[in-house]
Amino acid sequence: MNCIPLLLSSKPDMSNPQLVEQEAQRGRMQEIDLGVHTIRSHGGRVASKHKHDWVILVILIAIEIVLNLISPFYRYVGKDMMTDLKYPFKDNTVPVWSVPVYAVLLPILVFACFYLKRTCVYDLHHSILGLLFSVLITGVITDSIKLATGRPRPNFYWRCFPDGKELYDALGGVICHGKPGEVKEGHKSFPSGHTSWSFAGLTFLSLYLSGKIKAFNGEGHVAKLCLVIFPLLAACLVGISRVDDYWHHWQDVFAGALIGFLVAAFCYRQFYPNPYHEEGWGPYAYFKAAQERDGVPVTSQNRDALRTMSLQTDSISLENMESGSSITPPR
Repeated sequence: MNCIPLLLSSKPDMSNPQLVEQEAQRGRMQEIDLGVHTIRSHGGRVASKHKHDWVILVILIAIEIVLNLISPFYRYVGKDMMTDLKYPFKDNTVPVWSVPVYAVLLPILVFACFYLKRTCVYDLHHSILGLLFSVLITGVITDSIKLATGRPRPNFYWRCFPDGKELYDALGGVICHGKPGEVKEGHKSFPSGHTSWSFAGLTFLSLYLSGKIKAFNGEGHVAKLCLVIFPLLAACLVGISRVDDYWHHWQDVFAGALIGFLVAAFCYRQFYPNPYHEEGWGPYAYFKAAQERDGVPVTSQNRDALRTMSLQTDSISLENMESGSSITPPR
């Protein structure tokens, strides 16, 4: 289904079944036409309309860079606390560099594939913008809490005393002689950054897919749920790896997952209806642009009528695709 605005000159007379059917048929004809909302035709206009959002994204990136340069709060760590902090200092099962790859680049690749199929620049732009907001807001929240909390990691002992020779002050607090960078990272356990970023990016992807494939349309296609759940499962496995690698406590992973999930859900809903909604397949901007293209005032009545017809169009188009048939406009 291409992202083509439905021509709507006025609110249809819903009391006339024949007129309603004609309007719906008209919408179906346009839905199978080639797309007109492309990057070339509308990309600049859409990006310009959201220029302030992109400025905020740049500011969030700058904040995230600064947060990574600041030293965390060096919480008191006493000798009697070391029992729970002597886990092995292992390498990461999931490297740091891989997190942006599967949490950002992979979803963008999926968005691009849907753009090639539907040619809807609104969908492409808003999905990318929402995803970037999800991961960056999550990153700022996560790193801010990390710095303020300063909780030691489970492998803190070997970061502080790499040679195993313990040294404490008069109050029983540790005097670390390990590498400054490793000691600094040793105080950034809560919450888990790997987990929060993974849940932010992959939860957004999961919500996006569930809307596009109509996973909750009540038809009982469990196979669709498998596709929706897979990104969330991947995020869960990343979180589990953080505990298995002794880089985080389970509470760190749980908090990171909660932050990433909630931020992604809020950001997604800024641009798209709920995935279980009848119109969850498209962004809000699609319906508004459909009316504005023909100079129709955007009112609640027009919007409701447009969405009703677009829903009928989408349902019938999907049925035709599944049956292998097509609709050709009458001559």
